[in-house]
Amino acid sequence: MFAAAPSPGPNRAPLPPADRPRRQRDSFFDNAKYLAIVLVAMGHALAPVKGDSRALEAVYNVVYTFHMPAFIIISGFFSRSFDMRPDRLKRLVTGVAVPYVLFETAYSLFRIHVGDSADRQISLLTPWYLTWFLCALFVWRLISPLWKLLRHPLPVALGVAMLASLAPSVGGELALPRVLQFLPCFVLGLCMKPEHFQLVRRRWVRVAAVPVFAAALAFGWWSAAHMDVGWFYRENAAQDLHAPWWTGPLMTLAMFGCALLLTACFYAWVPGRRMWFTSLGQGTLYGYLLHGFVIKACLYAGWFDVAQRYGPAGAALVTVLAAGAVTLLCTHPVRRVFRFAMEPRMEWAFRQDAAQLARERRETPERERERAGAVSA
Repeated sequence: MFAAAPSPGPNRAPLPPADRPRRQRDSFFDNAKYLAIVLVAMGHALAPVKGDSRALEAVYNVVYTFHMPAFIIISGFFSRSFDMRPDRLKRLVTGVAVPYVLFETAYSLFRIHVGDSADRQISLLTPWYLTWFLCALFVWRLISPLWKLLRHPLPVALGVAMLASLAPSVGGELALPRVLQFLPCFVLGLCMKPEHFQLVRRRWVRVAAVPVFAAALAFGWWSAAHMDVGWFYRENAAQDLHAPWWTGPLMTLAMFGCALLLTACFYAWVPGRRMWFTSLGQGTLYGYLLHGFVIKACLYAGWFDVAQRYGPAGAALVTVLAAGAVTLLCTHPVRRVFRFAMEPRMEWAFRQDAAQLARERRETPERERERAGAVSA
């Protein structure tokens, strides 16, 4: 799935790391990340306008069944190489922990001053709105080496999620309920290999996905009248949803199964070739974190109330606008502006890795010799 660097011949010295060809990005994953983040934005825009419409509620429930699992599985897949190596720990801090602190603070200030919220507190221990995912990703990636040690990690993760659905006393600190209930999706990604994604990209799977999604929408229609929408958020225990305690583990398994099935169908429809939006897949975390300000600003301004008056037409309009907004927020100019918050270098905060410095010292003479040879030639 990734293009491998050519191996050196018997009389050929290995290329320095800076001169080795980079692995080619697989367009499928960038396409999948972009399309998943578009579904996330459309779901957030649909929530305030669906009202009592059973059809819109059905679409909403189906989208919330799989849009975050589809994104989390890919996050787990690309966390397979994570270990406690200093450079990877540094990227975890600069790419996840620091953005969490900055955006949690920014969202709290936005809620207080723009939304005129009565809750004036700013707490980094209780993620608000979208920032729960950064908190969860930090925890998942930090403990990913442990899951790779287990013989059967996915059943264990499912057991943890099932137990979490029995604990109504678990509060919102560090988004712990979602961290635990979405954990199997991340662990599944850790266990997957590139060939597993190839299995769902076959033609017969794409064809079979059509009736599967049709059945899902039919079930969504039923669930709109008979199920608490809280089950789709994976943040509550069974008792919090006024259900018997034993339904928590059963619903955890059922929701995971439904999410896995719909995610497989979603992946089957994701194009594998390079598309006009492929490069946007590299900026999905930007789109995810920034589009929340757009959604909340429209909510505080009352624009969703206006759209709701027009029924399904208004809902369709706001979801299309949300897709356009998150697409814009994934573009390179926006990423360049907000890179200071999303990908800070923070060289001042970390010690230099001795092993990395030694590698650079070894590579410098080789590069100078090659450069001198190129000039003399």
